[in-house]
Amino acid sequence: MANLKDLSKHPERVTGGHRLCAGCGAGIVARQTLIAAGDTPVVVTSATGCLEVSTTVFPFTAWKNAFFHSAFENSAATCSGIETAYRSLKKQGKIKDDIRFIAFGGDGGTYDIGLQSLSGAMERGHKMLYICYNNEAYMNTGIQRSGATPMGAHTTTAPAGKAIQGKEQHRKDLTAIMVAHDIPYVAQAYVGNWNDYITKVQKALSVDGPSFINIFTPCRLGWNYKPEDTMPLARLAVETCVWPSYEVENGVYKINVMPKEKKPVVEYLKPQGRFKHLFKPENAHILEAIQQEVDRKWELLLSKVGK
Repeated sequence: MANLKDLSKHPERVTGGHRLCAGCGAGIVARQTLIAAGDTPVVVTSATGCLEVSTTVFPFTAWKNAFFHSAFENSAATCSGIETAYRSLKKQGKIKDDIRFIAFGGDGGTYDIGLQSLSGAMERGHKMLYICYNNEAYMNTGIQRSGATPMGAHTTTAPAGKAIQGKEQHRKDLTAIMVAHDIPYVAQAYVGNWNDYITKVQKALSVDGPSFINIFTPCRLGWNYKPEDTMPLARLAVETCVWPSYEVENGVYKINVMPKEKKPVVEYLKPQGRFKHLFKPENAHILEAIQQEVDRKWELLLSKVGK
């Protein structure tokens, strides 16, 4: 596990003064990721999204390390290209340092329009870490639904109204898709547990090949909750098994945070304005469907770890 005393000695490579919303989880993810990297030189690529537009407003930047802004759909492709150039230059003796490569993308740029470039980078075996800061919608461009948006959530393109009651489909299991690429390290994490996340980043950066972390990152604007509730809400997602914290190392599954008591999903849904319509009597069947899907996925995960 990560050592807090050692981490306190690591450099801060994401500054304060950026323009992310109060209570935004993306800034927490970026800061903790680079603290986890320690003193190792790092090149970061980032898809267009909340993290990029809020930390690189020209002529300012919140990044103290090398940073490359990619288009919405190709953070993974850009990072893999830089990593390839690095390997060539190191082979020629023009670079001596060991450098790590980290690509960031939101769920819109990862689950959906960036999936092809992500899949290609993982399949080619580039030594890079891809981190999806998953806030479950296209938050930067107006809170449109994405492949990561859960059933029943109100978004601007799947609104709760007379015709439908929020998004009608369950979210895509991108973590499982990454496991299917047979890469050395895949994990799910959440912003409410720094030790769990930083430990996973350190593991991911140490493997000889590609790695992927899907980190649950609440969005106070798109989810409609109080800014100070980001951490408690992320923990509730784990305690209700909506978002299990687990890792897959060389095909072996391990649950990292086992809930002491599996709470009902409604405890996670109630604090969020995007789900308020589900608590009308006529929508009880949607709540039941969500709970059934969470239970099914949790039992499937338990079977994979042999429990």
